[in-house]
Amino acid sequence: MSGTRRPLNAAITRFWSFAAPAYDADRLQRWIYRPAQDEMISLLTARESSRVVDIACGTGILAARIADEVQPDQIFGVDLSEGMLAQAALRSTAVRWLTAPAEQLPFEDGSLDAVVSTSAFHFFNQPAALREFHRVLAPGGFAAVATFSPYQPLPLRWLSASRFNPSHIPSPATMRRLFTDAGFGLDDQHRVRRPAWTRLLSDLITVGIKP
Repeated sequence: MSGTRRPLNAAITRFWSFAAPAYDADRLQRWIYRPAQDEMISLLTARESSRVVDIACGTGILAARIADEVQPDQIFGVDLSEGMLAQAALRSTAVRWLTAPAEQLPFEDGSLDAVVSTSAFHFFNQPAALREFHRVLAPGGFAAVATFSPYQPLPLRWLSASRFNPSHIPSPATMRRLFTDAGFGLDDQHRVRRPAWTRLLSDLITVGIKP
């Protein structure tokens, strides 16, 4: 199932292909990305997921951690940026790295147990991506999405609005509706646990189960 992507995505993909080495900077990863990734590792471990995909995997930090720490039978990392995937391929040979958009995944219906995505959902056509997550999951499988979610609305959130993607930084209520509209049963939603001095970043994890 495909979906229309946001017009800026091609430029964003080219930028990250160029900027991939900087993305791996230790402080950037530790302060911004690692708290949500830690929670995804805990979630996958608790549910003993055996067929997992990390969507918009970037340079593969989370996918490689899943391979090492969760040790599923299959782990895939999917991204549109060739530069990011080139960095990822150097990180782990246990992960199968694939080039694809979140809205058109290269997997058969019902072929996965878990779909995770961190710090990238704001780039997607969100309804189309969640429908695709639902499609590739087996019954009982889950999707977990961590996305930026400020405590207060941001005026800039509306700059990328379209009829396909009305708010690229959705509120918690909007995230719940997006999940249920895609066919998921809502399982959990909470703020990512992070040090107090970094909470201005404020990201949210939403988990849905495919019935």
